[in-house]
Amino acid sequence: MTTIQLNNEPTVQTSIASPCIRNCCLDNNDVCLGCYRHLEEIKAWSQASAQQKSTILSAVAQRKSQSQSQSQVR
Repeated sequence: MTTIQLNNEPTVQTSIASPCIRNCCLDNNDVCLGCYRHLEEIKAWSQASAQQKSTILSAVAQRKSQSQSQSQVR
């Protein structure tokens, strides 16, 4: 959870939710077919900073898009 303080206002707690959908199954590249995170990203999630989580979510979005594009071609 990240704490943000704006001027003299009370602090605001923000967190980035895990993309996990509880449909865990790894492909041959160790990428989860449910949330599209790599095994190493899944293991690192709980200790990752907000910036690291945002980076992981960007990679997830890219993998998901590529996966959906490939499944449409087949």
